[in-house]
Amino acid sequence: MLNAEIRDAYISILREELVPATGCTEPIAIAYAAARLRAVLGARPERVRAEVSGNIIKNVKSVIVPNTGGLKGIRAALAAGVVAGDAEKVLQVISAVPPERHAEIAAYAQQAPIEIVCAETTRLLDIRLTGWAGEHTALVHIANSHSNIVREEKDGQVLLEKPVTDSAEDSLTDKSVLKVADILEFANTVELDLVSPLLDQQVGCNTAIAEEGLKESWGANIGSVLLGDYPTDIKTEAKAWAAAGSDARMSGCEMPVVILSGSGNQGITASVPVVRYAKHLGATKEQLYRALLVSDLVTIHQKSGIGRLSAYCGAVSAGVGAGAGIAYLLDGGYEAIAHTIVNAVAIISGTICDGAKPSCAAKIAASVDAGILGYHMYKNNQEFKSGDGIVTKGVDNTIANIGVLAKEGMQQTDRTILAIMTERCD
Repeated sequence: MLNAEIRDAYISILREELVPATGCTEPIAIAYAAARLRAVLGARPERVRAEVSGNIIKNVKSVIVPNTGGLKGIRAALAAGVVAGDAEKVLQVISAVPPERHAEIAAYAQQAPIEIVCAETTRLLDIRLTGWAGEHTALVHIANSHSNIVREEKDGQVLLEKPVTDSAEDSLTDKSVLKVADILEFANTVELDLVSPLLDQQVGCNTAIAEEGLKESWGANIGSVLLGDYPTDIKTEAKAWAAAGSDARMSGCEMPVVILSGSGNQGITASVPVVRYAKHLGATKEQLYRALLVSDLVTIHQKSGIGRLSAYCGAVSAGVGAGAGIAYLLDGGYEAIAHTIVNAVAIISGTICDGAKPSCAAKIAASVDAGILGYHMYKNNQEFKSGDGIVTKGVDNTIANIGVLAKEGMQQTDRTILAIMTERCD
């Protein structure tokens, strides 16, 4: 029986992680910081210095910022926040910008002196904006998670200051309580009234943007490509719908997404395939929501060892989570879920994150495919065993190995990816 302390911690984790955002979260975090900068300064800054970590540069470079008329990059995100952002909306800071302000945003991005510096920081997520207007100056600093403002200053006076470390889990619920067996117990027993508002929003928003991704032409149209070849196969449908949601999001779709572990792509990947399988199987709403709890928490469990930003593609963790959620719908047992997770991470781990862009949709499709294959391996009495690469005895221990691989083993990979993207690519 899951004790009340762990149950409450799981609910707290879900409330922290399942939040709405409009647009890719890295440019939106910059827009949020920029909107706060204008508010602290009390005027539109005439000049801005943006000191940002390498992973912010990587994840902002190639993605379209919504409600900007198709602009990309740090300048666009910063300009949108300064010109038209509403900081009270946090990660939906530019969700209500009307088209008539796009030209104003573009003009600020092109004409305002904006200095962009790759910060010397050990934090993977770090945004420090300094702005000047007349004789006044202001600073806003976000660290470790996308909306975690740790310092604000005006004219050298500190207005807000929070203790900050190098941990991505600053100010968040301790995720060391996450264990696969406890996740399953929680999913089976929690009163759904305690979590259903979060899951209602996740299903509604993420399914809607996936549908939009299939209906219109967005990005690389991975979802439409998949369904064009295999229109009636549920495995393909699960991959296609998740990929379509990402394609729309990466290409500037203005519809909100409920994110997971700081990522809209992960929020889509962990939820949409489970929704499609539940519909295919004729599952009840309760069965769907309990399966989503498995998917969401298994995804978070993996990401807690990896960090919010990494050279390790976050879609992999969410695809594995989706596989676990689908295994819950099809079987419901601990053995099925644990073997699905281990098999899936053995198949797909090592996929790199080279920034937010249309190819994320294809990586999502591959990750969901690995999650589904992991379950079907289990059903056919096939498994990857301890000692097979990074797989070790116990599902939670294998998940811990993923954290070591991503956080320690891929540090140089991350630096090399950033160098390629900034020095060798147009």
